Amino acid sequence: MWFSTLKSVLLVSWLSVVLPAAAAEPMLVSNSLNTCQEDSMFTASLFKVVYTPNNNTAFLNIVATSSVEGSVKFDIAISAYGYTIIQTTIDPCEVGLAGLCPMTAGKIPLKFNLPVTDAAASQIPGIAYTFPDLDATVRVFLNMTDTGKSVACVEADISNGKTVDLIAVKWVLAIIAGLILCSSAIINGLGHSNAAAHIASGALSLFGFFQSQAMLGLTSIHLPPVVQSWTQDFQWSMGIINVDFMQDIFTWYQRATGGTPTTIFDSLTTVSVQVEKRALAGAPKAAVDLYRRTAQILPRGATALLKRANVMTGSGSYIVYGIQRVAFKAGIESTNLFMTGLTFFCLLVVFTIGAVAAFKGLCELAVKQKWMKGDTFLEFRNGWLTVLKGILFRLTLIGYPQMAILCLWEFTQVDSPAEVVLAVFFIVGMTGTLCWAASKVIRIARRSVAMHRNPAYILFSDPQALNKWGFLYIQFRASAYYFIIPVLTYTLIKSMFIAFAQGSSTAQAIGFLLIEAGALIGASVLRPWMDKSTNSFNIAICAVNFVNAIFLLIFSDVFNQPALVNGVIGLILFFLNAIFATVLLIMVIVSTTMVFYRKNPDTRYQFMADDRASFMKSQSQLPGTTELDALAATARGDKAGYKHGLDLDDDNESISSASLRRRTDTSTLSMPTAAPVGAYGRNNSLNNPPRSPVDPSTPLFPATSNPQRAPSPYNGSVASHPSGSPPSYRAQNNASPWQRGAGYD
Repeated sequence: MWFSTLKSVLLVSWLSVVLPAAAAEPMLVSNSLNTCQEDSMFTASLFKVVYTPNNNTAFLNIVATSSVEGSVKFDIAISAYGYTIIQTTIDPCEVGLAGLCPMTAGKIPLKFNLPVTDAAASQIPGIAYTFPDLDATVRVFLNMTDTGKSVACVEADISNGKTVDLIAVKWVLAIIAGLILCSSAIINGLGHSNAAAHIASGALSLFGFFQSQAMLGLTSIHLPPVVQSWTQDFQWSMGIINVDFMQDIFTWYQRATGGTPTTIFDSLTTVSVQVEKRALAGAPKAAVDLYRRTAQILPRGATALLKRANVMTGSGSYIVYGIQRVAFKAGIESTNLFMTGLTFFCLLVVFTIGAVAAFKGLCELAVKQKWMKGDTFLEFRNGWLTVLKGILFRLTLIGYPQMAILCLWEFTQVDSPAEVVLAVFFIVGMTGTLCWAASKVIRIARRSVAMHRNPAYILFSDPQALNKWGFLYIQFRASAYYFIIPVLTYTLIKSMFIAFAQGSSTAQAIGFLLIEAGALIGASVLRPWMDKSTNSFNIAICAVNFVNAIFLLIFSDVFNQPALVNGVIGLILFFLNAIFATVLLIMVIVSTTMVFYRKNPDTRYQFMADDRASFMKSQSQLPGTTELDALAATARGDKAGYKHGLDLDDDNESISSASLRRRTDTSTLSMPTAAPVGAYGRNNSLNNPPRSPVDPSTPLFPATSNPQRAPSPYNGSVASHPSGSPPSYRAQNNASPWQRGAGYD
């Protein structure tokens, strides 16, 4: 049923993508005019041109400011992906362009239809109307007729209205990621922990790849149009989602807390927005000189945008790039971006809490009404609060890249004092929470190593620790329990480069290259994930991220390569990442779907080398759980008998409590020196070989058809043994089932 639902969603989304594209009228559009020469004497605050080949007419709506007086000629060059395809010269007096023959100084409003000849229309290839996110540019030099000197240069980016930035794609990706994460939780609740761990690991890695794609778009580096649109498909993973009524609330909140919101979308009818392909370093010098005059012309909100972005341009148009470019393409005011991401993260947490609580209530109702067996989801029903805590920790880990970038970026924007306070609270709170959780895992693992010479023993044998802290280490092999620390460090450093280096594309490109190179080398050398297939899956993601970092360095123009190189590399990046994302999706979907068609999904995956499966116990599947729990507690070395949650996982203790110092003391890490004689023998100490609490002569599970329960070996008396004496030491090659794999053998 899950797979059929997914197929229906994919079919509907595919139809929504194809049908509008087939019915759309072919056209070429340009919405901004950018200067491409220092001391340019011709600029435009508003520039809209639409050419429709069906009637061979171009509609122009231009508000320009000119300092040129006299007759000029237009030297026009049209290029696609950096390759010049058309180059011609036009005399405005010959074609009858009113107001441009001769050109006069001052403000020139132009709004008219311009017929295009069949000869000119035939030079435009048909693919220009169909290929999504066309990377085409028209550059015009204004040359004086008498001297031939260039007095101005303007260029306009051309689009055909087709794009890979599609709402349907975003919904499909979000639904698939959500269903896979929910599936892993359901499978784990049914007792198939091995399959659930693999599915959860794949889902988290897939979601991390989505976020890495979104981070590419958040950089201020020159990105070709197809790369901008492709990365825009993944911005939902960073909480950048446009909801109109929420934007009104955020604007009101900012004003109420002393901020000044931008009004960029309210001024689009009078002011053009240049979606700049490079940062401030690429802005022409003339734009810097005209900033003061620009600030007087622009509306107050637009001026505030310029001050925040440190972007300066002339004659009323202004520039967005990097994080602001993403906000503009998403239809979000840049001053509302932080609150948008923060709100959606909080909503995700609230809805998750409600969903878990509702599922708990439904399970109890189903058991009471006998719609479901009493042992179904038994562990979840008995410890659902602990499970909920673990889910919230996992959401914190998933949302950390998003909130780290937005909170750090808010420090550079200061949209309002209240928003800065929120940014401080969330970045400090989430970073502290994850570091605290990571430290708990490390201390639990170290105690397990000290007591059992194996970190997997306590990490996976105690269900309370596994349900709460398992999100940090279950995807790694037991000996790499510490790897969450490098992952958090990688995320934080990458977020700093995105948030703090918006004004320097070269610094971002070099930083990304070094970060991704370190991640790839670390993943390839350490191979910290739980098995070979999971390691290959994640190393492949790191390799693609590293290749993307190389492409970003090329896009930053640090090599001064021709524009054609950027156009070709942009297409390669798009196709590489699109194919790779499709392969990842298919692998995760197929893996998850096959689990639901198997009677025992755990058999599909090989057991991990750290032998974690032998330490995981299911309260609903093992017979005689009370006695077996007591045996496990004795093997773990709990002093006061069996304690379900271990001393390392006490929720009532804070980070600074004295109990933590007491537990980190080496004296508390030793096993008890005395034990019941019947369980351990007369001479049990740390210097003697460990003994099994189970009598080797008495089988745990009798094979007779009507067995009588064997007396518990944990009764503390010598008389419980048939021979009347304690068991002898086991040989090294005949270890107890409770010791096998725990570091004793």
